[in-house]
Amino acid sequence: MSQEVRKIAAGVDPAAAPSALAGSLDPAEVDLSVRMAGIELPNPITSASGCFASGAEIERFHDVADLGAVVVKSITPEPRHGLPTPRMAETPSGMLNAIGLQNPGVEAWIAKDLPWLQERGARVIASIAGKTAEEFRDVARELTRAGGDTIVALEVNLSCPNVEDRGMVFACSAPDSAEGIRGVAQEAEAPVLAKLTSDVTDIVSVARAVVSAGADGLTLINTLLGMAIDPDTGHPELANTYGGLSGPAIRPVAVRNVHQVHRALPDIPILGCGGARTVTDVVQFLRAGASAVAIGTATFVDPFVAPRVVDGLTRWCADRGIARVSDLIGATTPR
Repeated sequence: MSQEVRKIAAGVDPAAAPSALAGSLDPAEVDLSVRMAGIELPNPITSASGCFASGAEIERFHDVADLGAVVVKSITPEPRHGLPTPRMAETPSGMLNAIGLQNPGVEAWIAKDLPWLQERGARVIASIAGKTAEEFRDVARELTRAGGDTIVALEVNLSCPNVEDRGMVFACSAPDSAEGIRGVAQEAEAPVLAKLTSDVTDIVSVARAVVSAGADGLTLINTLLGMAIDPDTGHPELANTYGGLSGPAIRPVAVRNVHQVHRALPDIPILGCGGARTVTDVVQFLRAGASAVAIGTATFVDPFVAPRVVDGLTRWCADRGIARVSDLIGATTPR
């Protein structure tokens, strides 16, 4: 695709279209900046880990530095080739994936991807993963040494099986999650975000555990575990049998989790994640208590979606006389 693709005007979210409400503002008067875990972001829209690689693939469509931050695909100590195919399957209002954290490993990422992001002036939230708490710590150490001002936060992907605890996923165990965060917090100079799953009985208890262990903020939520079966053959549609469900189908669950955790821990910043694709989706996350919102699966359908939402959010706020988008954070009123 030629560089001319940059000149394509992104579409408009119908829900964000001006409606001349009383008290409207000039869009230039709207402040989209937010503060999350001490990080100053020019707007609350980020990519979601795993849906954006490290930005080079999307750069032909828009400038990655225009986002509040780029959340890169999870980085592990050693290269991973990922799980066997098929490893993606479309579902109603979403998709299943069992990619298996395919990535080049921390050394290669630092050598190739980090310089590219630095050259473009992107604010980077580096997602890290590992099989043990020590691996999380090791990756955090390497990224802290190399990241400089570009890596503004570390997101700890706790949806990894802990090989030291019978393969239980870190995020499904409050003690394991806390152990993973504790090591990263000891190494990191940038804020640490713990990425949690909704596949637990009580997400608030896990959130409390990781915050006590040193997490400066939370990413809510990761994918939900799901499955699809070919009705004719009876075979699972994914080679791994189970995979992570993402997309609009999980947004109500994600918004609920953000709201629950924000009510319990109102001072802990949250990066909302799960099915956001429109301005009004983003506003729901903000009102539930998120300080910023990641857009992921929607990018596969429309690579222009993130900058369109940034632009649309400005107009949505201006139309309603909202001068600062940060005023929406946690602004939910009971019926």
